Amino acid sequence: MARYRGPRVRVCRALGTILPGLTTTAVLQRPYAPGQHGAARKGKPSDFKIRLIEKQKARYHFGILEKQFRRYVTSASKLKGPAGANLILLLESRLDNLVWRIGVARTIVQARQLVVHGHIFVNGKRVDRPSFHVKAGSTIALSERSKTKPFFNAAIEESISRSRPAWLEWDASKAIGRLVSPPDRADLPVDLHENAIIEFYSQKL
Repeated sequence: MARYRGPRVRVCRALGTILPGLTTTAVLQRPYAPGQHGAARKGKPSDFKIRLIEKQKARYHFGILEKQFRRYVTSASKLKGPAGANLILLLESRLDNLVWRIGVARTIVQARQLVVHGHIFVNGKRVDRPSFHVKAGSTIALSERSKTKPFFNAAIEESISRSRPAWLEWDASKAIGRLVSPPDRADLPVDLHENAIIEFYSQKL
């Protein structure tokens, strides 16, 4: 399964912001573009660059490669309502993102691994696809076997202090969560302009 394996903080520096789904780093110690001349680069970015950066921020935060991300944009454009809002809803409803949001994984990258290795159940059934679309009302739980392992015991303990959006519930004592309602755009943990992403692909779809 293809995924980004390169330096994560370097990507954040290039895009000018921390991507919490990609790295646990809280602050950029060098808040400028990487490279020998990164700190000296100035000038107003073009409209194309602004849209490209927004697209890359979403891609790296959610851990999605270009081909699959384009499919999400296409699907969002076909749904009723604003395409940008639809895109955020589709991305936030991914299983790997919700496992991270619950708090049992430190990044979406780690959450993806938990899903692929079969540690996550949705509505009582094992799901090993990180891109699985979780519907409102669904439950998300750790497998019974996983609950006995020290790694998950520590993760569950850590999840208690993690903040979660109102549309997501988590019972640490049972290691079961529930998607109460569709994800709310206002709770997006990264500064993102989704309409710029739609504009970026407007000439490509």
